[in-house]
Amino acid sequence: MDVGDLLTKASDNLTVRRAFGAAYEKDGMLIIPVAIVAGGGGGGTARPRHGKPAGRPDSPPAEGQAAPGTPPDSERAETGGGFGGLVLPTGAYVVKGDQVRWVPAVDATIVILASLGLVRVLARTWTARRRQRGRR
Repeated sequence: MDVGDLLTKASDNLTVRRAFGAAYEKDGMLIIPVAIVAGGGGGGTARPRHGKPAGRPDSPPAEGQAAPGTPPDSERAETGGGFGGLVLPTGAYVVKGDQVRWVPAVDATIVILASLGLVRVLARTWTARRRQRGRR
């Protein structure tokens, strides 16, 4: 797979349509979905090291490696790459006539995790203050 194919697949996967469908019209209203889309990727190429392998100076070459002094194989190169992404629905704009209204998408999992995180921070703060008062 070359870089162009990788980028094409990444752009196909990192789209609002992953979280929502395309904009559509229903009952005279236009619904425009909105999502947070984030992604990243990387790749690289490396040629095998030539000379003595890492480790003991007298150690034999690892399987698949050329012995010291062997001419390098110019065709052989190690390559790797990948990407990852995140698409989170945030809501939709609802257009009816001349009025536009925002309708948020509430993700219960995020609300619960944020609430638990807040409870944890408050509990640690409360515990730390009680310990400080007890030492005085």
